[in-house]
Amino acid sequence: MPYQPNDLLSRHFQESGHDLTSKVEEQLNLVSPNSPNIPIYRDMILTVLRMAQEDHNRWNAKITLQTLRELEHAFRVLEQFKGRRKVTVFGSARTPIEHPLYGLARELGAALARSDMMVITGAGGGIMAAAHEGAGLEHSLGFNITLPFEQHANPTVNGTANLLPFHFFFTRKLFFVKEADALVLCPGGFGTLDEALEVLTLIQTGKSPLVPVVLLDAPGGKFWQGALDFIHHQLEENRYILPTDMKLLSLVYSAEEAVEQINQFYSNFHSSRWLKHQFVIRMNHTLSDRALEHMQEAFADLCLSDHFHQHAYSGEEHDEAQFSHLARLSFTFNARDHGRLRELVDYINLPENWTQSKPQAQQRIRQPSKVT
Repeated sequence: MPYQPNDLLSRHFQESGHDLTSKVEEQLNLVSPNSPNIPIYRDMILTVLRMAQEDHNRWNAKITLQTLRELEHAFRVLEQFKGRRKVTVFGSARTPIEHPLYGLARELGAALARSDMMVITGAGGGIMAAAHEGAGLEHSLGFNITLPFEQHANPTVNGTANLLPFHFFFTRKLFFVKEADALVLCPGGFGTLDEALEVLTLIQTGKSPLVPVVLLDAPGGKFWQGALDFIHHQLEENRYILPTDMKLLSLVYSAEEAVEQINQFYSNFHSSRWLKHQFVIRMNHTLSDRALEHMQEAFADLCLSDHFHQHAYSGEEHDEAQFSHLARLSFTFNARDHGRLRELVDYINLPENWTQSKPQAQQRIRQPSKVT
């Protein structure tokens, strides 16, 4: 949604006899002239100034400082990997090298690298080490957590520019999801389950963009099937979740299946964003008239009003003109049923629904970028 400047901050300082807004904007224009983000940076600085004015607690100030530094550093480091699709892989750090899941995670990393996708993990051992080992350094990113006792990252990323340390767990978890174009979850402990449920909650509530969530287990494994049975019988049947919420994740038993799920998701779907009150899906291929007409009825429940509209770039997305070549599908999304939204994405990804179906060899060619 468009940023709305916080006039309360400006009025706060005006009423206290300090008209700081113009002074802050003057300094910002010196370091970043003509930036469209000046109002955002201005409100960030005014927020810190108000915090300094109140000066309640040193610990609060230190948390804020550490968080800002950590965010800024991560944004700057990850800028070099912008435009590359990335997949976050979760799983137990305690998985031994001789376990079948270790070999499966290594195969997953290699398969993702062959599809030119980067593998993000917590940089530790077990599943994390295996996924990075399979992907290799060029296709690996490690988000390590700094602890008061000695800790080493796995050999693939340790001591390299592809390793990013974090002080706070919450900022680290932010980037696990923010940078991910897909997530693959292998069996693991409390941490893995925590990540799985948090990711599903963020997508279900629209706080995170819709991406593939793939549960990966060894052939014959019952870890994720048992979890899905619990979700179905206890959450879905008791109506704690919508039945369509189950569409947000899929269970597979091979690395090839996991990667195919991700590639299929991006075969036509490119990215999405809110533009004013319209939800916009960017597509690599336009939809046929027949497919669009069918969609109007089959997915009408997703629209609060009006219909689906297919159109070209209109210039309104002024900050993302690099995607002007992509087709658009716009509608007034109810912002509630993201499982049904996933079904819509699956529909537009079917080649038979495109204006011109392209040979299978070309369907996986896409411009990698994650945009919300």
